[in-house]
Amino acid sequence: MHALINYYLMQKELLTINSSMKKGLFIFLFGIFSSVSALAQETVVKGSVTEAISFEPIPNVTVAIEGTVISVETNDLGEFEFLVEVPLGEQVLTISKSGYFSKRYPIVVNEGQTVNITDMTLSKDVSEADLFTITLTDDELDNDDSGLDNISGLLQSSLDVFQRTAAFEFSSSFFKVRGLNSENGSVLINGIEMNKLYDGRPQWSDWGGLNDVLRNQELTTGLQPSSYNFGGILGTTNMIVRASKYREGGRVTYSSSNRSYTNRVMGSYSSGLLDGGWAYTIMAGRRWGKEGYQDATLYDANSFFASVEKVINEKHSLNFTSIYTPNRRGKSSPNTQEVYDLKDIRYNEYWGWLDGEKKNSRIKEVEEPILMLNHYWDINSKTSLNTNVGYQFGKIGNSRLDYGGGANPSPAYYQLLPSYFLADPDGPDYAGAYEAEQNFMNGGQINWDRILDANLTNSSVGLNGAYVLYEDRNDDKQLSINSILNSEINENIMLNAAITYKDYKSENFGEIIDLLGSSVGYLNVDSFDGFQYDYQNPNRVLGEGDKYRYNYNISSDVISGYAQAQFKYSKVDFYLSGSVTNTTYQRDGLWQNEAYITTDDAGNVLTDNSSGKGEKLSFTGVGAKGGLTYKITGKHLIDFNAGYITQAPSIRNTFSNSRENNNIVDNITEEKITSADISYIFRSPIIKAKLTGYYTKIEDANEISFYYADGLTNANIELNETSAFVQEILQGVDKQHIGGELGIQAQVTPTILLKGVASVGQYTYSNNPDLYLTSSSFEGNGRSDTFTSNLKDYKVAGGPQQAYSIGFEYRDPDYWWFGATANFFSNTYVDVSPLTRTENFYLDSDGLPFNNYDEDVANQLLKQEKFDSYMVVNLTGGKSWKIGDYYIGFFASVNNLLDELYKTGGFEQGRNANYEELLADKSNDKPVFGSKYWYGRGTTYFLNVNFRF
Repeated sequence: MHALINYYLMQKELLTINSSMKKGLFIFLFGIFSSVSALAQETVVKGSVTEAISFEPIPNVTVAIEGTVISVETNDLGEFEFLVEVPLGEQVLTISKSGYFSKRYPIVVNEGQTVNITDMTLSKDVSEADLFTITLTDDELDNDDSGLDNISGLLQSSLDVFQRTAAFEFSSSFFKVRGLNSENGSVLINGIEMNKLYDGRPQWSDWGGLNDVLRNQELTTGLQPSSYNFGGILGTTNMIVRASKYREGGRVTYSSSNRSYTNRVMGSYSSGLLDGGWAYTIMAGRRWGKEGYQDATLYDANSFFASVEKVINEKHSLNFTSIYTPNRRGKSSPNTQEVYDLKDIRYNEYWGWLDGEKKNSRIKEVEEPILMLNHYWDINSKTSLNTNVGYQFGKIGNSRLDYGGGANPSPAYYQLLPSYFLADPDGPDYAGAYEAEQNFMNGGQINWDRILDANLTNSSVGLNGAYVLYEDRNDDKQLSINSILNSEINENIMLNAAITYKDYKSENFGEIIDLLGSSVGYLNVDSFDGFQYDYQNPNRVLGEGDKYRYNYNISSDVISGYAQAQFKYSKVDFYLSGSVTNTTYQRDGLWQNEAYITTDDAGNVLTDNSSGKGEKLSFTGVGAKGGLTYKITGKHLIDFNAGYITQAPSIRNTFSNSRENNNIVDNITEEKITSADISYIFRSPIIKAKLTGYYTKIEDANEISFYYADGLTNANIELNETSAFVQEILQGVDKQHIGGELGIQAQVTPTILLKGVASVGQYTYSNNPDLYLTSSSFEGNGRSDTFTSNLKDYKVAGGPQQAYSIGFEYRDPDYWWFGATANFFSNTYVDVSPLTRTENFYLDSDGLPFNNYDEDVANQLLKQEKFDSYMVVNLTGGKSWKIGDYYIGFFASVNNLLDELYKTGGFEQGRNANYEELLADKSNDKPVFGSKYWYGRGTTYFLNVNFRF
């Protein structure tokens, strides 16, 4: 009975369990079907990325929804899928990875549908083109001899076809983007601005040769918004040197060239992020050569870099960076056409033979270490604060010969050339001209032996040296502190803001570096006018290491702040940005220059405009800019930017002659810049194109020049002669830059890329500015009356105003590549002399026009010289190999393949200041004081091989 009851209870329990299992199974199946149903209604965006030629999958590619913070990376199979909600409608996918050219793909996202974009492609950037670009910046941008700042270093990291072409193809022709100098752009390292307060321009040699550690750059062009500062009208480049941001591994590089140096070696290593949160990157390099393309242009440069970062926790990180790049290089001279005809375009007047070696008298030496401490604070996932402290110190020296007791040592001195003898007032001296021609052709270099002999002879009879080698020194110290805030308010709004303080101290003096055989010393007196450079220490005889000619300090404080809001929406992106800057300057003269003091009969100083602290100047600059991008479709966009900026003039253009006195430029005020541009942009997987029109107006600028002038017949000054070494102050200068840019490239096959670029501009003076002269030779107040310089509609010099390029690249599946470009340049103009465009040109000392003055002839004399158009063909190529985990890369380029001869720039000499002087000189077949020119190089090469591990 009990067994029967137990059996019954067991069967009942089994039935209960079975019933429960059936119910659970039903719920489980219902859940699965519900999930499948829900999944079918999800919006999915996925795809894959492969290499454009081999079609191999690329891992770790960043795929982002443009205009949002949504991004994902591809896996080892090159595949990706967004796991978060993607905005609906027309969107643009941006795919990017270091070492590849980024791409943009337009897509349409519909609710509940799957967007599957398979086999998107990226092209590998195996050209190592950045090595070539920074070579150009070392050589061309830092060429202060020319004063022509030919290409902005802001172009280094751009992938825009126009900017890259301007950097690679146009730079050797002194081309300037939109006709603007590099002070119109900002260059930063880890958020700290590196532009010099003296002239507003970056000193590229302060980080020259550090290619391997300067690859990580964030670039904005034109007025586009930057996350780091307000920027200039040429844009902003921030070079990121955080140790944790470098890929683990090393690189060794060797290069050879005949451009600025002959050899270069570099080595770098990055640890990646180590256990304990530490990371470091180190690099060392050397560039050297006895001469580049121009004669005796030695190059001797070393480069050292170290960056160490400690990641404290998820929110805080500290990074310390040190940069030290001491370098020396020999300068080359601009020359008249007569000199080039007698020699060739490699000719350089600054050198001569000494003990069997080429000794250049003009050496630029830069040694300015940079130290930085950066704190990175991720306040939360949306907001970060970057605080930076930078300190830069060191020296810049530019050497030259002085000849207070001897003849001018220049081998191209005008009295040694044939033209001087042919222009003899008594008639051409053909015998003298022939002798001068032969002497110059067979020699034509500095006679160092004669200089040494003259000094030794003087020393033997107790006389001071006739010649000396000295350098103009700038010993600067600058402390920079800033904080940069970036905050994502929401998915549509980004806020950027920064505050910056700079404290600048500059010691400026001449220094004797070589007495050139004199055992007595050199006299600290102006040999031309007889003035004491240091009135409190008269007739002081100097030795090596002593200060010479001038001695003064400049101090400056800069406080600035900016705020910016960026708005991003599906159809329109726009931004608004504003800035305010206060800048102060003050000169402190340490010597009394006799030319700028007055004394009583006993020699006591009554007035002194040379020593002591001058007026403290204060300038307030403001900036406002805005712009928008309208997305017609994913392929078609319109971009517009406009801005208005007022800014302090540079130190260089504030003091009329800071080496000698405290005078500042008359009516000094802030410069005003108005700028706008509009672009049409087309982007597809095959074709990328951008067409831009731009307008820039610069107002109230100053320009200061130094030269020797003859024919100061109507300057309304008291002076001993009609000739003097003068400072020309051009004040209230207005310029207008207007033009258009086109860049287009087409990936016609996976291996062939076609590209074309055009830049058409017109850069002119848009007013007739004021001009006056100052000189220690002038009696009275040491200055002339103010003239009007009739410069309106003259072209602003500084490279070709029209440039065009067509070319192609072939990239083989075996990772070798080859490219060629043909580049056309036109509308290059000589820099005119403003003084000859004043009334001093046509008025005699009696205030009336010269008796023989002819207006038609004058117009021909003053017509601005336009250089011939020319074409330059360049070739580039390279190959890379992967051997296990190692990579070997080779790169080569040949510039000016056809050895084209062309002028890149030049300037009128201001020597012939009036009609009679200029007419007499230009009536000769070979003018004595013709314009001086720079020529482009003939055929040159650059070779580079690197090993990566």
